Formats: sequence, structure tokens, C-alpha cells
Amino acid sequence: MAEGAREAWITGIGIVSCLGEGPDAHWQKLMLAQPAADATTFAPFVVHPLAPINFDTQISKREQRQMENWQRIGTYAAGCALDSAGVKDNSDVLSRMDMIVAAGGGERDLNVDSTILSGIPGAANPPAFLNERLMSDLRPTLFLAQLSNLLAGNISIVHGVTGSSRTFMGEESAGVDAVRIAHSRIVAGQSDIALVGGAHNGERQDLLMLYEFAKLALKDKLAPVWQREGVGGFALGSLGAFLVIEARDHAEARGAKPLARLTAVVSDRASRKTPGTVTASLAGLWDKVKDKVKSGAAVLSGATGAQPATTEERAFLAQHGDLAVRATGSYLGHGLEPQFAMNLALATVALAHGSLFPPSDSSGLEKPMNGPLDQVLVTGVGHWRGEGLALVERAG
Repeated sequence: MAEGAREAWITGIGIVSCLGEGPDAHWQKLMLAQPAADATTFAPFVVHPLAPINFDTQISKREQRQMENWQRIGTYAAGCALDSAGVKDNSDVLSRMDMIVAAGGGERDLNVDSTILSGIPGAANPPAFLNERLMSDLRPTLFLAQLSNLLAGNISIVHGVTGSSRTFMGEESAGVDAVRIAHSRIVAGQSDIALVGGAHNGERQDLLMLYEFAKLALKDKLAPVWQREGVGGFALGSLGAFLVIEARDHAEARGAKPLARLTAVVSDRASRKTPGTVTASLAGLWDKVKDKVKSGAAVLSGATGAQPATTEERAFLAQHGDLAVRATGSYLGHGLEPQFAMNLALATVALAHGSLFPPSDSSGLEKPMNGPLDQVLVTGVGHWRGEGLALVERAG
């Protein structure tokens, strides 16, 4: 951190996934090393479904009615983060709170898609048929619900966060840069407090079809992330993750305690035209943070299982064999945009416990960790583009 720069604290986390709701539920399941995966509902695809959540505790039923499930997940997780930070319903703080949301598009109308796909082959004029069907069959409200910035709008309406608002799209990279920009603004004195995160609904037939076309969907049975070479890529997960990132002086002024310190966030976008570019990209990012990393640190990897990105990330991690590694995707699946924020939250939880949860695979990369945990390096390597690293430390 540059001289004179402010410390950035994580003062609140809100997380929901297949492992449950909140830090305690996630920690308990991670310690048991019991992934919650479903290989039957969307067979042959493996999906990590959202654990039962009572959305009513954060979102009124009236407000829920105009949301798709991914927006309910995100708005709920955001409310949990605000509760965790102790700023829920604090209009003075919320009116100044910046918000950065990383999200994809909304859910499709499968009946309309099916009708179009069935009708196009027999249409006399396929382009005209497609245009007519889209104009007459798609509801305007469906289109509006697909807009990623509507998640930020719903959070603002439901929870009263009315500072500046930014929405990023771009799969895993969007999540990395959302956190990076929030951290940079706080360190530079351009922001005092920010709500950062996103949401993903992995229980969607349209997404499974999309990723199957790209040969990225894990099928038939769950395998740990590091053991998926030759058997597919990622298992989609439904998850929501939000962080409250706050300048130390701002937090101290309102009597808030840090859950962790966010020391560095860096990102890159390797061309990936030749083998080894992901490994090289991560090595370059490592050079930017290595002086801050102490012995005994751990790594929470956002590896997807997709190739060749996962193999190249593994090659980078193998160069740092003194760092204990865990891939959270083996437990809660892959959520694309919010995955990086989720892993930062889980790093914060691990630091609070002062230890790391057990390995989840038998590949040899993940090894038991003995001794106290004071630092966690979080990786975020996109299945197609984008790389990122963040360093989270015990505060105080």
C-alpha cells in the first residue's frame, strides 16, 4: 500500500449458496468437506442448488414479485452484508455508500425460445419469422428483468443504498474488477464505504445449454476442481455474495470493527492465444503483491475446472508449494461474476477462525495446513478471459 494511502477494511459480508446462509453455515459445511451437489434435477449436468432461503426476511413479498431469482439472491445477500456491517437502515451511511455490482444477464423465457427453435426450420422466411416472434412473444417486463443494472436498482430500492452505482458485466473478470475498483477508490480517498458483490442463479436450463455448447459443463457426477481434466469443466452454482468494504478511519468513526483487511487487489487479461499465458499472467500479478505475502499464507482459488485455464493456474500454484491451497468451487460450484467476492468473504471467515478448512481433493495440490492463518491470497481465473489476485489479512 502506498505511503499515505488509507487502509481498506472488510466490515460486512453477506453470503448464500448451496452450503447455506451466512458465515457460520458455510464454515461448518466447509469443515465437514461435504459439497452440496445435485446430479439428477438437471441430469446429466451437475449443479450446486441454492440452500433453502427465506427471502421474506430481507425483501418484502411485493418487491420479490417483480424480481427473477438471481435478483432475489443478490438483493438478499446485499441485505445480509449491510446487517453484518451494522449499517442496515442507517440512512446517513447508506446515502453515501457506493455500490458496485457484478452480474450477468437475466433468465430467458424457455417457452418462447422453444417455439422459435422449433419454428425456424420450417419458416418460409426465417429472419422475418424470428423478428415477428420476438416482437409478439417477449414480454417487456421480461426484458427489463434481464438487465444487470436492475440488481443494483433493486438493492437501492429495497435497502436504501443511494450513493453512486456501477454495474459490471463480463463473467469472472467483472467480479474481480468490481472489488478492485472499490478497493482503489477507498485507498485513494475517493470513497469511504462501498457495497460490492453480485449474484448468480445456476439452476437454469438456458445456461446449462449455453455452456454445454462450449463443452464447459460438468456432467454425470461431481469431481473436485483439480480432478476434472478430461471430464468437463464447471458445475454451475447458485450463489450470492456481497462485501462492505470501508476505509479504516470511516469505520472507526462509527465504532465498527474490521472482519479483515483488504490489502491488495490486482487484475489482468491475458490473451490466451498460446499455452502458458494464464500462468504467466498470474506470475505477473504475484510480482505486484509478493512483498506483502508472508510465510504461512493460504490460497483460496476460484478455479473453475475448465481447461486449459485450471491446469495453467495449477502450474502457477505449484510454483508456490509453501502456500496451502483450497478450491472453493469443489464445494459450492461456480457462480461466475460473484465468485471472487464469495471467495473474499470465505477468506474473511477463515481468518476469523484463524485456520483453513480441510482439503477437498486427492490430487496432491491441496494439503493439510497446520498453524495459524493470518493471510489469504484469493485467485480469480476466468474460464475464458481474465485473471485476478487479492490479498486479505487478519486485521488488528
